[in-house]
Amino acid sequence: MATTERDYYELLGVGRDASHAEIKSAFRRLARELHPDVSEEPDAELRFRAVAEAYEVLSDPERRRTYDRFGRAGLRGGGFSPMDADFGSLSDVFAAFFGETLFGQARSAGPRPTRGPDVAAQVEIDLADAVRGISLDVGVRVARSCETCGGTGAAPGTSPIMCPGCGGAGIVQQVSRTVLGQIVRSGACPRCDGAGRIVETPCERCEGDGRTLEDVPLELDVPAGIHDGQRIRVRGAGHAGTLGGPPGDVYVTVGIRPLEGIERDGDDLHVRASVTMTEAALGSTVTVPTPEGSFEVELPPGTQPGAVHTVRGRGMPSLETGRRGDLLAHVEVRVPTQLTAEQRAEVLRLERELGSEAYRDEDEGFLGRLKSAFR
Repeated sequence: MATTERDYYELLGVGRDASHAEIKSAFRRLARELHPDVSEEPDAELRFRAVAEAYEVLSDPERRRTYDRFGRAGLRGGGFSPMDADFGSLSDVFAAFFGETLFGQARSAGPRPTRGPDVAAQVEIDLADAVRGISLDVGVRVARSCETCGGTGAAPGTSPIMCPGCGGAGIVQQVSRTVLGQIVRSGACPRCDGAGRIVETPCERCEGDGRTLEDVPLELDVPAGIHDGQRIRVRGAGHAGTLGGPPGDVYVTVGIRPLEGIERDGDDLHVRASVTMTEAALGSTVTVPTPEGSFEVELPPGTQPGAVHTVRGRGMPSLETGRRGDLLAHVEVRVPTQLTAEQRAEVLRLERELGSEAYRDEDEGFLGRLKSAFR
């Protein structure tokens, strides 16, 4: 199994019941071993990014619950995308993930603004809408900054106070002496849960969170040529961040309702063109379905069963180039199943008059020549 596809718990070397502290400790150890600044192994960077992704998921309680229930598919459905930072040094890694230096010291004096979570949504459109593109109003339920308290979480006329337990840093440190020297351990302040501040009089509307859940209409532009199951990212339309952090994004999965009689293959459309044996022999015009309505296909005389008649530029538009694919009509020839004695005699007479040369195609190939020989 590839490194990036391995179980997150296996990548960190912890059990599924591991505590947050055990997960953090395992990642700190692996980061020191695998970071390209330290390791000389050729796949060190790939392995390092894999364990960083594992920690990014398992250190977040909500993401961890989603992963435990639904695996990676559940994370992708919720719009999760792994951190893709270019860490310059091992110190940068600890600063990015733990908010502290390589030696356990706090990086800043207080909590920083946090980006809001992403939101997942789904819509369904018709195949005809996928041909021309469409604008939709999609309703999403997202957290927005509370208008009553301005996002502070405190009731109007009051303000949050600095947490006396951590002095507003959101982090508390414990220093212990061992035979190896002094060890500094850092963790989120238990009094303020790492916020660095305490709301003494919570806002009634948001109950002190600073955000409220609202049903928000989202205008979604679905491009022509989109495929079933593709996602559209709407930047900045997700949940509001904390402490003034930027909002997350909305990922909308687009489903396309199938149209009877039409099968899509990339940018091409496949349909069936059913004709009688007489129409196939003499040539005919057959009507086939398309997402834009009925379309007439001209079949030349002598059309063979299983022939594919291609109409250029009547398929789906390409997302990359805008050029349209083709419409491919697969010919089905209907043969009479009930003939009177008189009709049967007429068919036999016609067969004798036609002879084998009437069935020979100019470019029939080996199999065609073999059939003619047996006739």
